[in-house]
Amino acid sequence: MNIYGKLALFLGGTLFGSAGFKLLGSKDAKKVYTHTTAAALRCKDEIMKQVELAQENCADILADAKAINEARAAEEEAAYIEDAAPAEG
Repeated sequence: MNIYGKLALFLGGTLFGSAGFKLLGSKDAKKVYTHTTAAALRCKDEIMKQVELAQENCADILADAKAINEARAAEEEAAYIEDAAPAEG
């Protein structure tokens, strides 16, 4: 490829790049970016609500499990004390 072909490709690329920047910076493009960002923020808010709900449910499950284990430990301790009591008779 000769020097004129390379120069033409360079100038064409520069012109295409400049037009691309103009297109990306236009009012319509900014409007699209704004609406897309707003939709992403709404999506993030909804996901955070779901995560918060899951965390609350996990906290409830953990509290219930601790209560069950404490009750079971109390029953086992009471049974141990009964077994260790001297037999009457």
